[in-house]
Amino acid sequence: MRSPARRRWLVGVVVTGAAALVARVAVAQSPRVIEVVARRFAFAPAEIPLKAGERVVLAVRSLDFMHGFSVPDLGLRADLLPGQVTRIELPPQRAGTIDFLCDNFCGDGHEQMHGRLLVSP
Repeated sequence: MRSPARRRWLVGVVVTGAAALVARVAVAQSPRVIEVVARRFAFAPAEIPLKAGERVVLAVRSLDFMHGFSVPDLGLRADLLPGQVTRIELPPQRAGTIDFLCDNFCGDGHEQMHGRLLVSP
């Protein structure tokens, strides 16, 4: 027979191990957050390296104007209000280059306001 102290110890070990496993799984499933700044007439960074299948959230902040953020190949679009952070979850599933751009006309130079998601395998 096992003593009550030994049972308590065994339960403690099992509970601690389970808690550690749950914490690891939660961290593994948390998306990577990448901060992006939008201002006339650029996104910074303009090139964002990603890995295929990685969960990513872009935290995009406009400094000066209501810009748009559009990723046509992924069917994503958002308005970027000045002074606010807009969170955009990206689902890059395969390697390649995916373009993003401002789709709210923001003045001369608007056509230059674009960037790339560089998705590696």
